[in-house]
Amino acid sequence: MRILKAFALSAALFASAPALAAGSGPTPPNAHFGFNTLFGTFDRAAAQRGFQVYKEVCSACHAMRQLSYRNLLDLGLSEQQVREIAASFTVTDGPNDEGQMFERPGRLSDRFRRPFPNEQAARAANNGAYPPDLSVMVKARPDGANYLHALLTGYTDPPAGMVMMDGMNYNLWFPGHQIAMPNVLNEDQIDYADGTKATVDQMARDVTTFLAWAAEPETEARRAMGVKVLIFLTILGGLVYAVKRKVWADVKH
Repeated sequence: MRILKAFALSAALFASAPALAAGSGPTPPNAHFGFNTLFGTFDRAAAQRGFQVYKEVCSACHAMRQLSYRNLLDLGLSEQQVREIAASFTVTDGPNDEGQMFERPGRLSDRFRRPFPNEQAARAANNGAYPPDLSVMVKARPDGANYLHALLTGYTDPPAGMVMMDGMNYNLWFPGHQIAMPNVLNEDQIDYADGTKATVDQMARDVTTFLAWAAEPETEARRAMGVKVLIFLTILGGLVYAVKRKVWADVKH
């Protein structure tokens, strides 16, 4: 599996003001994700829908540079589907024989394309805020999956008398309740390939599932190995006990 690099996040989640990033926010409600349980697995259909949400909504601002397009094969997509997804993006390559950089369709081996060429361009396009990379965002926040789901569904009007800073949006679950990222999810804005109704809650759950998988895709293999180890130790313990009883059965006290 690929090695996931830790990101130094100087801004709060989804490009909030640094002053508001300090401190902790309210505890998010439990969204009851199946993958958050001891022996839970990722819902592949939900993760695929979540990738669609990321591709059509989140990727306009947020990169995921720790993922390559070939990693999508692990979500259950066919090689042809992934090749078509990669080819739908244009990436910079080179230099060519003339020493020039050039544009080409994406390949399976390419990392997810950045929405901006550098941090300065990202800030310029987002009123000074820097949208962080989402590759390991679920791991970068305490109770990350529940927090992301709560954040994405937590936009509402500010309470009476609350003064909002310019360019900020009110969110119930963000520390300080003022966040630079606007509400990006709206009812039926995604046309899911499997026909699932795209409610705000559904899209938030799906993209959170995808981000949780992306942050730690080896989770299922590690849990499966843990179960095998527990079964082995249980059987071994039983055999050791049986041998001990047999060896000491004829010993007189």
